[in-house]
Order: sequence, then C-alpha cells, then structure tokens
Amino acid sequence: MARVTVKVHPRAKRTAIAGRFGDAWKLDLAAPPVDGKANEECVRFLAELAGVPRTRVRIITGVTGRMKVMEVEGVPQEDLDRTLAGTSLRP
Repeated sequence: MARVTVKVHPRAKRTAIAGRFGDAWKLDLAAPPVDGKANEECVRFLAELAGVPRTRVRIITGVTGRMKVMEVEGVPQEDLDRTLAGTSLRP
C-alpha cells in the first residue's frame, strides 16, 4: 500500500502532475472544487496513473483542503514514486 501527499490546484486547464511542492506533489485538476468534483478527479487520476480501480484509491486526510494524503492499495510505494516522477511536467 502506497501513500502520497499532493497539493491540488483545482480549475486548471488539464489534469496533470505539475511537479514537486516540498515533500508533496503538485497536482493540477481540471475539475472545480465544488460538490466533491475535484476530489473525484484526484482519485480518478491517481487510480489511472497507478493502474488500479478507483475503489483502491482514497483520501486519508485533506478532503476539504488543498493538501491531501492519498492512499493507493495494491501498489508498492517505490512503484508509485517512480510513476509520479516519470509523469511530472517539471523536475
């Protein structure tokens, strides 16, 4: 089971990993922060990135904030870290 800290930026032009933000990953989300749409997009994107069903990704902390700790079940931490680093737009 892997955990990742993300800082989300809702209402971006497209959903993508934008790089590092301290110990967290900056995640641009195309969805607005209304009615849980940004959280749904965050879960969807990480599930697709990790290659797991959405039900295996959940928000541990930060449901109403921009800083979130996400948990991805069924993926080793090293694999998720490598995947995030490989899809980052900026170093």
